[in-house]
Amino acid sequence: MELRFEGDDLKSVLNRLRRAQGQISGVIRMIEEGRDCEDVVTQLAAASRALDRAGFAIIATGLQQCVTDLEKGRSDGESAEQMKARLERLFLSLA
Repeated sequence: MELRFEGDDLKSVLNRLRRAQGQISGVIRMIEEGRDCEDVVTQLAAASRALDRAGFAIIATGLQQCVTDLEKGRSDGESAEQMKARLERLFLSLA
């Protein structure tokens, strides 16, 4: 299944990923500078949340596209059950 993002969905996911990238860079810099443990962990938690939100947005888009594909009828031979199982594994990988 090819994941397709458009317009605001694409912008939102990219913004979340860029935010996480910046926060991870901040964590690296903080560790190199020997910053306070609490500050590092707080920044790391923020990066983790940004990645989680991006991941859930990606999964939500994937689910929406799968439902649309199922309604249109898929031609790649994947059954609805196979698609459901694959998406469930993806979703649980973020948990």
